[in-house]
Amino acid sequence: MPEKSPDSSPFWAPKAYADRRPILLARARIVAGLRDWFAGQGFVEVETGALQVSPGNETHLHAFATALLAPDGTAAKLYLRTSPEFACKKLLAAGEPRIVEFAKVFRNRERGALHHPEFTMIEWYRAGEPYETLMQDCAALVRNAAEIAETRQFSFRGRSADPYAAPERLTVAETFSRFAGIDLLATLPQGEPDRTALAQAANAAGVGVADDDHWADIFSKILVERIEPHLGIGRATILDEYPAALSALARPAGDARVAERFELYICGVELANGFGELTDPQAQQIRLEREMAEKARIYGERYPIDEDFVAALAHMPQSSGVALGLDRLVMLATGATRIDQVLWAPMKERFE
Repeated sequence: MPEKSPDSSPFWAPKAYADRRPILLARARIVAGLRDWFAGQGFVEVETGALQVSPGNETHLHAFATALLAPDGTAAKLYLRTSPEFACKKLLAAGEPRIVEFAKVFRNRERGALHHPEFTMIEWYRAGEPYETLMQDCAALVRNAAEIAETRQFSFRGRSADPYAAPERLTVAETFSRFAGIDLLATLPQGEPDRTALAQAANAAGVGVADDDHWADIFSKILVERIEPHLGIGRATILDEYPAALSALARPAGDARVAERFELYICGVELANGFGELTDPQAQQIRLEREMAEKARIYGERYPIDEDFVAALAHMPQSSGVALGLDRLVMLATGATRIDQVLWAPMKERFE
């Protein structure tokens, strides 16, 4: 069941709104400041469509489906996007070198202190630039948000971090070794996940494993239970070199077992997810089909693959891209404890 908000008042109730208004005004200033930063870096702000033929093809993301009706009533299935990624990459293929979108995105089956069905994602791409540049971008945005909010410290659930300090950069393998005593790369011989090896390591670390858990399921349990609570404490953490098996849209790193993929954590909160982008259409098609097969196994459904996106990759230059949760950044900068506090008009869902 979704986590219930401690305040059942409608967002427009004058007293409840007055309590939130300082946070919302800070949000407006942060958004304006970040837009200025991107403009100063030579980015073009784009606006891509929320309705797409494919919402994205990550195994554990759930979309909202709808239908486009022709005048004769013929229906074509469409989805609200879970990310603007496919459309943005088509713009890179068209020739745009630096783009950013402050995108409204939609994810189903996600609700809680850090999750809202509709939220804002800042997604930006740099053609011809390494993904390490995106790490510098993320640090700059965090500093800017802190300056605009006039805060010296980010905090969430008893954890704190200095938003002005340089982020610590760790590989996923380093954190598994440091915080769980697990040699992660040993469970990826020739890049192929060894379920038995990771299950044994998880059990030794005190992480429960179900009989039907696959390698990716076990990895996620270890990450959530043993790794994430230690990330972004004192200063931001850049968690780099994710396993290639879990990075369907990223290109391989020097060690083919891992990919050019990083996530940014502050106060234990995942804030951004960045890639050195895969541009091989055939490899991308295979990876997306694999993701959807896994989705069908777990959830009994799959989403279509955007063939136009796959075709565009043949024309896309080597690029790097990252998505950052604007609402979570505002939460950390203002000290808000729930995402609803930083949204102008949060949804009040009704489950029958």
